[in-house]
Amino acid sequence: MPATIRNILAVMGGLAVGMAINMAIIKINSSVLFPAPPGADLSDTTQLKAYVATLPASAFLVVMLAHLGQSFVGGWIAARAGASRPMLLAMIVGAVSLYGGLMMMMEIRGPTWFAVELPLYLVVAWLAGGIERRRRAAQTPAEPSPSAST
Repeated sequence: MPATIRNILAVMGGLAVGMAINMAIIKINSSVLFPAPPGADLSDTTQLKAYVATLPASAFLVVMLAHLGQSFVGGWIAARAGASRPMLLAMIVGAVSLYGGLMMMMEIRGPTWFAVELPLYLVVAWLAGGIERRRRAAQTPAEPSPSAST
């Protein structure tokens, strides 16, 4: 498989897995940790906004974990599965995740302090790319030094 195709598929896979993790944590948050009111339809934006307005700060910390988990795990998967340039692939996932986070933040207003998560999308994606870059560097055989052959 050509490297470009593999890299594109790696990013798509990283985004898919990252989004699945995000949605799973959000689902746990809204159904187990901080249950929505009975009969609430959280797919309705008006009802979702009303529910979000009732949440304590700790619920937003769980949401932040979900968002950053998406960026980190998705970025790591893209970096790990890609043929080359693991940092770039991880950062693409981080940037797409950041875009989604911005869109969601504009749609559903949370507390003002919650905006602190925005730069962290890229930070955790960078960390994920760095993990894979170090792993690959450790697997590359060392070049023999010129003095070793004399």
